[in-house]
This record gives sequence, structure tokens and C-alpha cells, in this order.
Amino acid sequence: MDTTASDAWFAAVVNPHHEKTVAQEMRYKEMESFLPLYPSRQAWSDRIKTVLLPLFPGYVFCRFRSGNWMPVLSMPGVRYLVSLNGRPVPIPDDEIAQIHAVLSSGLTVQPWPFLKAGQKVRIESGCFDGFEGVLMQDEEKWRVVVGIEFLCRSVAVEIDRTVVRAVVAGRA
Repeated sequence: MDTTASDAWFAAVVNPHHEKTVAQEMRYKEMESFLPLYPSRQAWSDRIKTVLLPLFPGYVFCRFRSGNWMPVLSMPGVRYLVSLNGRPVPIPDDEIAQIHAVLSSGLTVQPWPFLKAGQKVRIESGCFDGFEGVLMQDEEKWRVVVGIEFLCRSVAVEIDRTVVRAVVAGRA
């Protein structure tokens, strides 16, 4: 597909586990697509194998001229394009370039929950396993602030960010 300056990257939301099929179909139809994959060791009852999995499960990036999204939406497995107010939102080229750079770095890459300071999190291992609090960042250190409601006090615990997960509203 011949790309021009007016072409932009978009994120197509696809059916679960259909990322590779949709990306292949886009290439077959000569559409520019990008499916970032990372190696993951998967264990079965009889073996351990390294497989390539989508870095962003449920998404395939595609490049096309803004307003020309019907060929993408009509593909089997594509549910919709990431949109705002009913209009697909282009992804900045520098963000796609960052993903390419990360993948070509040769370093270990894996999906990671998007956590930000001020978000409610649950600690999932160690002596504070099961504690919930608010994630805070102080310079290079991450802390979880845990409230002791009975005393109307809080304590901040320095934590390795890898042991916390976002608390989703409505889930225990």
C-alpha cells in the first residue's frame, strides 16, 4: 500500500485471540499493519514452549488515510477502531516509533498494567499481600499509602511496583 503524509496509524480492536489473523488479513489486502509481538514461555502438561504473543492483546495497529476506515471495519475479526465521539483517533507516529524501538532493542519486553500515581492498587505478594492502598511516586521510589480508617491515619510503604495490580471498581 502506498502511504502518504496524510496516512495515520489507528488501533483496531479485534476479537479475542484474533490479532495474528487480522494482521495477516490486512497484509493480504495490502494494508499496512503492525502487530507487536513478544516471546513468552508457555507451559503445557508435557512441554514448555516459547510462543509469540501480542504485546497489546486485542489490538492491531493499521495505517490508512483518515476517513477511509470502512475496509478495516469490514474485515472479519475487527470489532471497531479506537474512537472519540464516534471518530477514530489517530495514534501519534512517535508512539508507534517508540514501540518499534522497544521491540528492536533486544531487551526483554512484556505487557505491563498501566498504573499511575493516585490509582487504587492491591499488593499481590510479600508480607503485605492483599493490602489495598493508593499508589504514590516520590522521586524514583514507589509507595503504597494504606489507610487505617479506625485510627484515621495512613502509612506509606515503599514497594516494588511489580507486586501491585490496579483495583478495578466492583471487583474484590
